[in-house]
Amino acid sequence: MPTSAPTPSAPRRPAQRSTRRRRTPVALAALAALLGGSLLLSGCGASKPPSWQAAVAAAPAAATGAATRTGTADSAAALLPGMPPLLNPDDLYAADRPGALSPVVRGYPSRIYVPNTLSDTVTVIDPATYKVAYTFTVGHEPQHVVPSWDLKTLWVNNDLGNSLTPVDPMTGRPGKPVDVHDPYNLYFTPDGKYAVVMASNDHALVFRDAHTMKVVKSVPSQCAGVNHADFSPDGRYFIVSCEFSGDLLKVDTAKMEIIAKQKIPLDGSMPQDVKISPDGKVWYVADMMANGVWELNGDTFSKPTLLRTGAGAHGLYVSRDSKYLYVSNRGEGSVSVLDFATGKLVHKWQIPGGGSPDMGGVSADGKVLWLSGRYNSEVYAMSTEDGHLIARIPVGDGPHGLCVYPQPGRYSLGHTGVFR
Repeated sequence: MPTSAPTPSAPRRPAQRSTRRRRTPVALAALAALLGGSLLLSGCGASKPPSWQAAVAAAPAAATGAATRTGTADSAAALLPGMPPLLNPDDLYAADRPGALSPVVRGYPSRIYVPNTLSDTVTVIDPATYKVAYTFTVGHEPQHVVPSWDLKTLWVNNDLGNSLTPVDPMTGRPGKPVDVHDPYNLYFTPDGKYAVVMASNDHALVFRDAHTMKVVKSVPSQCAGVNHADFSPDGRYFIVSCEFSGDLLKVDTAKMEIIAKQKIPLDGSMPQDVKISPDGKVWYVADMMANGVWELNGDTFSKPTLLRTGAGAHGLYVSRDSKYLYVSNRGEGSVSVLDFATGKLVHKWQIPGGGSPDMGGVSADGKVLWLSGRYNSEVYAMSTEDGHLIARIPVGDGPHGLCVYPQPGRYSLGHTGVFR
């Protein structure tokens, strides 16, 4: 995703990146029975129970009551070992209901963190006032602000600075950077064991210890521009988009191996964000050159079909009730709304006067969609009720992977906040 205005008729290629982005109620008793006390996260150490068990045990009715039924013992056995059980097999986002904050994050103040790629800063916005609270300096070309799996840290991805800057969500202040090469984007395996760095310049998927960030395994990407991903319901595989070569990868989570690859059926395709439907049956891949989202079956890794949404389709965000998918169309300054139940587009919200909506997230109460304005040095706050623009907030240059924090959910899979 470039940091200067794109030319739709002339797709960028890796050589063009330079310094701009050279990489540029479930009953608790039933849940306890399901857990059986045996699913321990190997990456969190054996001296204490995994944090998700404590969080689920202490979760309020608002969080656990979101699910209509728990998974069966068979479905739990099919999950990636160490992965928290599904609250509702028919809704992967059942833990993300309005206000259903984990005990881990309940005391954190609500903030909007905006990485400014061309300013090497992070702007922090107070969502109560829609005004900038303060700004702090980070490493060179920060791309995304990513919540850690355990929800305790926000990682600023300083891509060209080859580092991750940790931010304490309680204070909102940065800590000492950690050396990590080419961290364009960052994800976490559902068991909380590994961080997966999307090292686009290095053409690799780098599995690292989720806590120390030590390299465990580097997997050649077999494509150009690895950038976004999402995980299957059972956590056993994830699908990755490659924006510069127009490829999709299917990766075995436990083996840390690429098991399938396919080219998107459009010359010049530039796939961006990836998101799975609540029922786990459909995968959506935004494509800024196809001006829409590709749909495919992740299990069979089927040939994708295109649903046109708008110019420069980019970011994908699920509504708090799991009914809608918000698609930011960066090239035309709009947001398309897809109904998961029908698979059809039901709304298109235009930003008055235009804009460049890119990446962001939904507020904890589900009422506001926050998006960075990549080419306009601003942030948009839009009502999820009718799409009207609530606020337009000036920030630094090249705002990109904006993070709304905290958000509902038991754990984070990464990016700007993919919670389950």
